[in-house]
Amino acid sequence: MLVHPSKNKQHALELRSKGKSYREINSILGVSKSTLSYWLNNVEVTYKQKEYLLQKQREGRIKGAQKRRDLRIAKEQMILVKASKEVSRISKRELWLLGTIAYWCEGSKQKANNVSGRVIFANSDPFLIKLFVRWIKEICKVPEDRLVYTLYIHETGNLKASLNYWSKILEINKYRFARAILKKHKVSTNRKYNNSLYFGLLRVTVRNSTDLNRQIRGWIGGVNNLLK
Repeated sequence: MLVHPSKNKQHALELRSKGKSYREINSILGVSKSTLSYWLNNVEVTYKQKEYLLQKQREGRIKGAQKRRDLRIAKEQMILVKASKEVSRISKRELWLLGTIAYWCEGSKQKANNVSGRVIFANSDPFLIKLFVRWIKEICKVPEDRLVYTLYIHETGNLKASLNYWSKILEINKYRFARAILKKHKVSTNRKYNNSLYFGLLRVTVRNSTDLNRQIRGWIGGVNNLLK
């Protein structure tokens, strides 16, 4: 049954006088916003009603922002899952290359004034640490008893939780770790971090590894030559 425009207008005026927004009135009456604007242009709303309308606008913006964020997260997750499925396995050759490049970026290099440097790899990223340990064992044939694990952590960090974290990551007993190195906490930035997610930096040192370090340097040089 059709409703006479005058009745719709009267209803709209009543709803507006109660502080309803154009969106709310539109959802009730199904009248376009342009028509509502024409009908309700001269309707005065109280201060309390204005506050209500502003609050509804804020809630709408927050809801819209959350919806956009959820869509971005869903899209990101879809891309991550699809991309991860493109990696089926890692061959021995690929593991060799991954570890060599990782050491090139993050490993200890021999200096001109010290050509007897050991193999040392340090990072706070658990993925890189796990990659190095697997690489050093499987590719470089280094046994577990030649690895020394040292945790570097700010004195404000949670030492016990960090040791538990890294021992779980590497699947080793926490008593395999050397004495932790506590660093003085100096605030040099306004950036804040979540202390509950801070587990320090882990350094993995290989005993008796001077020649191995030289061999790795040769691998790095070989890869570098191929890229020229």
